[in-house]
Amino acid sequence: MAWNWEQESWPNFDYDKETLADIENRFLSESGTLLGAFKHLSSNEQQSITISLLSDEALKTSEIEGEYLNRESLQSSIRKQFGLQTETRKIPPSEQGVAEMMVDLYEHFDRPLEHQTLFRWHEMLLGGRRSIREIGRYRTDDGAMQIVSGAIHQPKVHFEAPPSTSIPFEMKRFMTWFQRTKKNLPALTRTGIAHAYFVSIHPFEDGNGRIGRAISEKALAEKLGQPTLIALAQTIEKNKKTYYTALQSINESNEITSWLNYFAETVLEAQRTTLARVEFAIAKTKFFDRLGEQLNDRQTKAIRRLFEAGPNGFIGGMSAENYLAITKTSRATATRDLSDLLRKNAVTKTGQLKHTRYYLNYSLES
Repeated sequence: MAWNWEQESWPNFDYDKETLADIENRFLSESGTLLGAFKHLSSNEQQSITISLLSDEALKTSEIEGEYLNRESLQSSIRKQFGLQTETRKIPPSEQGVAEMMVDLYEHFDRPLEHQTLFRWHEMLLGGRRSIREIGRYRTDDGAMQIVSGAIHQPKVHFEAPPSTSIPFEMKRFMTWFQRTKKNLPALTRTGIAHAYFVSIHPFEDGNGRIGRAISEKALAEKLGQPTLIALAQTIEKNKKTYYTALQSINESNEITSWLNYFAETVLEAQRTTLARVEFAIAKTKFFDRLGEQLNDRQTKAIRRLFEAGPNGFIGGMSAENYLAITKTSRATATRDLSDLLRKNAVTKTGQLKHTRYYLNYSLES
């Protein structure tokens, strides 16, 4: 059995261009829709959603690798790097590092990808890890770099990367390819190949997946001429088993049509997720423009809490008990408040008695 990088065709990946043509067009069209929607937000709203999306991406790209971070710490670190006021708190190295990488990617997406770029990202990600021997440089260990699973005494090898002695040559060739294809490859094709190409080389001791996904987002941003802010890691993490299965399909072949189709569809879904969040932010603004002055302080507090929960609101809807807990009011007052919100068409209602649940009517239907 020969791994993909051991084959004569490496690294000339083969794929069916025709099957990707339609989805490439959809990506560009929906990118325009997302950009147009984003421009409808105020500068404060744009800033808020940017910080939220970057922190979620930092959180989820780490969770894909089995590392669970604190979202509030990530947001605090990102706000600080943007020069914004934030609460004084000690940020753990893991949260600070991945947040720094996401902000660096966002602010400098248009800079050429260089070895030092990757070394800097690697230091950001793993600078606080004492267990990692080689930080901020490509691996040099003589041992095989293998992706394995199963028992220690009988491991299953899913992939073995090129030996460390060939990494300088492979990465120089990768950098040349990345720069050369900036203009002559469609967006989704280039970003999908870049991810597959990079993780196949597996140049670092650790952090290859997170850096590979950052490279993918950079490739998209370069093509669009602006940061993408798409929920890529969030979308992958929702079904990361499919992600790893798709990656595994290219371990022994340089025919990557199925991988590119998977990754392209994932990018489109990520793009739609971001669009939904932007549209939700626009709906929030319109909601308060329409009803803000008609709501009392208790209602405003509860409605803002519902908006904070996102487009899907509270899981299972908001109950009267939820309203009581949020507003700290009496049951009789809560009943009047909720009835008034229904009359104003601020919320919709399902169920009866103790099963009654309330949902935001942010579609603004009157």
